[in-house]
Amino acid sequence: MKYRQLVRKWHSTLAPIVLLPLFVTVTTGVTYRLSKDWFGLSRDQVHFLMTIHEGEYLGQTLEPFYVLLNGLGLLWMLITGGTMVVQNIMRAWKTKETASNN
Repeated sequence: MKYRQLVRKWHSTLAPIVLLPLFVTVTTGVTYRLSKDWFGLSRDQVHFLMTIHEGEYLGQTLEPFYVLLNGLGLLWMLITGGTMVVQNIMRAWKTKETASNN
């Protein structure tokens, strides 16, 4: 299997697994900040969002793993997604260069 195909396969395999935790983290983080800054809610009123955002509901034992895996999942998606973008740009550049030489 080519490197390009392998990266796409790994990316598409992991994407459904990390989608929900990353979506929850982003949504609760943004909602927390905007609720405090724009709507004037107190920290106590929106603390439940931080509890969800940081995975505190999982308990002291699992919370660090949630944060670690969430971070690693995000890095993985960024690296493999970025790799695919670079591959597409390089492929388009080579195609354009080949067409201009003919």
